[in-house]
Amino acid sequence: MARYEYEAEKWNGEKVKGHIDAKSTVEARVRVRNMGYKVISVLEIKSVQTMRVAHLQSLTLKEKIDFTQTFLTLNKAGLPIIESLIFIEKDAASRQVRLLAQEIKRQIISGYTLSDTISKYPNLFGQVYIGLAKAGEDSGEIDKTFERLVQLLKKQGDIKGKVISAVTYPIFVVILAIAVVLIMLMFVFPAFKEMFEQQGKTLPFITQCCINMGEFLKDKWMIIPIGIFVIIASFMYLLRWEPSRRKLDEFVLNIPLISDLVKSAAFSNFLTVLQIAYDAGIPIIECLYLSRTTFSNYVMQDAVKISIKKMQAGAHLSESLKASNLFPKMILFMVATGEQSGRLGELMIQSVQYIDQQLDVIIDTMGKLIEPILLIFIGVVVCFLALSLYLPLFQSYTV
Repeated sequence: MARYEYEAEKWNGEKVKGHIDAKSTVEARVRVRNMGYKVISVLEIKSVQTMRVAHLQSLTLKEKIDFTQTFLTLNKAGLPIIESLIFIEKDAASRQVRLLAQEIKRQIISGYTLSDTISKYPNLFGQVYIGLAKAGEDSGEIDKTFERLVQLLKKQGDIKGKVISAVTYPIFVVILAIAVVLIMLMFVFPAFKEMFEQQGKTLPFITQCCINMGEFLKDKWMIIPIGIFVIIASFMYLLRWEPSRRKLDEFVLNIPLISDLVKSAAFSNFLTVLQIAYDAGIPIIECLYLSRTTFSNYVMQDAVKISIKKMQAGAHLSESLKASNLFPKMILFMVATGEQSGRLGELMIQSVQYIDQQLDVIIDTMGKLIEPILLIFIGVVVCFLALSLYLPLFQSYTV
C-alpha cells in the first residue's frame, strides 16, 4: 500500500487536494472518483518528494544555523510548530531555508512527525542532526534538543573558521606567486628576448628555459585554464575515489603539525557530538555511531569502528576508545574518570575544552611557522626570476 497525493475538482468547479492510500495509481484514481470528484492528477508521495528535493540541493552551515536558531526561538515563544514553519517560510533571508520550511510544513500537515520529516533529507541535515532531533522528539525535549543543535552547529562553524583562517593566507600567497611567475614568463621574458639576442652570446640555461616557456605559454595560453581545470578535476576525483582518499588520509596523518591540526579539529567535533548525544539520553553505542559520522578521515573512521565493536562486546567507553589507538591519553583519562565518578557528561565537556585549547595552540604555532616558510618560498621565486633576467646582463660585461 502506497500513499498518493491527488488534486481533483468538485461538481461546482472548486479544486481540492488531499492524500489517499492505494495499491496502485489506477486504484487511487478510482477511489478519488468514488468520492465524487473529477480527477486532475494523482502522484505517489515519493515522486512528489523527489521533485521537491531537487530544489533542496544543499544547505550551508550558516543556513542550517539560521533555520535551527529561528525555529528554536519561535518554539520557545510558544508558537506551534506549523506556525513557526510558516513564519520561516515567509521571512527567512535564504531561499533554501524558505523552501525547506515549506516542505517540512507540508510533510507535518500530511501526518509525519518533525523528526520523520527531517530524516528524509540526510544530505541536507546529516545523521547527527537527524539522530539528535529524533532523540529530542522521543523524550519530549524539543527545545533542549534544538539548543544543543544550535550549540553544535556554532561549534562546527568555529572550528571550520579556525582551520580556514590557518590555511587561507599561505594558499593566497602561493596562488599570487604562481600568477606573478606566469606574468613574468608570458610578458616580461619575451620582451627581453630581442635585447638578449643582440649580445650574440649563448644565454644562460635558466634564462633560455624561461624564454622558451614564456613563448610557449603565450602562444598556447589555453593550456593554462585547461591545465588548472584538469588538476582541480583530478584532485576532486581522487578525493571521491575511496582507495586514493584512504591513501591521502593516511598520508595527512603522518605530516607533522598538519596531523595535529586535523586530529584536534576532528576530536573536537567528535567529543562535542558524543557529549550532546549522551546528554540527550541516546544510548552510548548510538552516541558513538553518531560521533563517528563527524570524521571525514577514513583512517579515523576505521579506528572508531574498533571502539564500537569493543563497546558491543561489553567494554566501557574509555576502554573502547583506548582500543582504537587514536585518542590522546588526556582524553582517555578524563573519560575514564567521568565513568568512575558518574560525571561522564561533565568530564566530556571538559575534554572538549581541553581539545579546543590544543587546537588554538596548534593554529597559533602554524601561523608562526608558516610566515618564515612563505618568506623563504617568495625569496626563492624572486631570486630565480631575478637571476634569469640579470645573468645575461652580467654576461655582457665579461670579456
